Amino acid sequence: QVQLVESGGGLVQAGGSLRLSCAASGRTFSSYRMGWLRQAPGKEREFVAGISWSGGSTAYADSVKGRFTISSDNAKNTVYLQMNSLKADDTAGYYCAGGTSSGPALLPITWRSWGQGTQVTVSS
Repeated sequence: QVQLVESGGGLVQAGGSLRLSCAASGRTFSSYRMGWLRQAPGKEREFVAGISWSGGSTAYADSVKGRFTISSDNAKNTVYLQMNSLKADDTAGYYCAGGTSSGPALLPITWRSWGQGTQVTVSS
């Protein structure tokens, strides 16, 4: 069982930046995949970014490419999401998740563990 705890959400003006952190504990292994998903009110949860624990593979939703960066610190068992040039459309609850892929490719990921979520609100 993997436990995930997010931090770093908050209120920011459009154009600003935030960094989310996700601390993982419990049973993890090198082939585990980590990622961030988000859910806005009235919308389905959507994929934002994913990463392999080695950091060698990353993937992003088209809506955040060039603005968000996912990274990992294996020594700290922590995954980060650096969010720049934030827009009002980025307002959502952000969830850290962990999972597995069926093959060597990063995507698709079957999510198996979830954090409690952290709210990001971007004011326009």
